[in-house]
Amino acid sequence: MQMSDGLLMEVCVDSVESAINAERGGAARIELCSNLLEGGTTPSTGLLQVVKENVEIPVFVMIRPRGGDFLYSEWEVEVMKREIQQMKSQRADGLVFGALTEDGRVHTHICMELLAASRPLPVTFHRAFDMVHDPLVALETLISLGFERVLTSGCDSSALEGLPVIKRLVEQAKGRIVIMPGGGITERNLQRILEGSGSQEFHCSARSSKDSSMKFRNSNVCMGGSLSVPEYAVKVADVTKIRALNAIAKNTL
Repeated sequence: MQMSDGLLMEVCVDSVESAINAERGGAARIELCSNLLEGGTTPSTGLLQVVKENVEIPVFVMIRPRGGDFLYSEWEVEVMKREIQQMKSQRADGLVFGALTEDGRVHTHICMELLAASRPLPVTFHRAFDMVHDPLVALETLISLGFERVLTSGCDSSALEGLPVIKRLVEQAKGRIVIMPGGGITERNLQRILEGSGSQEFHCSARSSKDSSMKFRNSNVCMGGSLSVPEYAVKVADVTKIRALNAIAKNTL
């Protein structure tokens, strides 16, 4: 990616509106997914098509068949391969996925299969990395497999908490793979994370709650399960927040 112009911001989005806002705010790349509440799953091809029609910046597509862990069955791997084929045919600029073994290592066999299906597109290994048993060993595995970057909170609850690990990963990577901090990044902590890690890219959602435009509301009905989200509110990438993060990144150089 174009690293020459300094720090690069990736914004994860799950709607066309958020994608447009991300670009307006100065994002260099979009990670497109559905269900951000579950940490992101594979978006629909319809969403990718409409996003591609409305933004110019690269769109990397999440390939994750469900929420939860990253231990996948043969069927799920087959689903992921089909999704990769579909996203490539709909002009995805890159892909984002990860798979682990039951003992918390990078699943090299599944990753090799998915990477083969992804060629020639660049691939990011997502935050499945934060669930590995040994991040420094896992990093070497990702480099040898040919991943372009890894998204990580430093195997902690947020990128700020995981900053010491992120710094070690950047030092170990020596430019062989991009280490992209992500997880709870805000205007308040971005400068500390960038300066403390030495990373050249970062990942954020920069969202604000937006009230529904519905005038008639039925408060008795809820579409989700018991852990439900507000039925009449939506979270959207916030141009103001993204601009602020971008300005901090530019000043941190």
